[in-house]
Amino acid sequence: MKDFALGAFDLNNQLANDCIVLGDFPVCRLLLMNDSQYPWFILVPRVAGAEELYQLDEEIQQQVLRESSFFAEVLSVLFGAEKMNVAAIGNMVRQLHIHHVVRYSHDIAWPAPVWGKFPAIPYSEEQRSEVLAKITEALSGDFPFQMAV
Repeated sequence: MKDFALGAFDLNNQLANDCIVLGDFPVCRLLLMNDSQYPWFILVPRVAGAEELYQLDEEIQQQVLRESSFFAEVLSVLFGAEKMNVAAIGNMVRQLHIHHVVRYSHDIAWPAPVWGKFPAIPYSEEQRSEVLAKITEALSGDFPFQMAV
């Protein structure tokens, strides 16, 4: 079995089309799913060719877990989540990516999964600015994060 290491990678076209790039943690690129119905973010390890978490070098696996856990907690507090859905499904997009969806019992898809349940409603410029400001402030602490330019 080959371990995949951090390096140059290309973001899958579907993710690039559906999401807004927010920036980078040490290993993962942070995306905002452009669907204003849910606070929905995606972490994509910047590892070329990786489709599964077990394919990553052990050190990178651990860092992905740290970034995912840290970010899930940030989102839960920031958005007052009733439940955090964190999953790496990959049936439609094979590139390794981890969804972080803030869920509420009053959201449109509850209690079902959000994937493909309803057509996406893109963020307005104002909504997107609000989310970006919240995330920027929340990630300005000690955990390394570089906002996209």
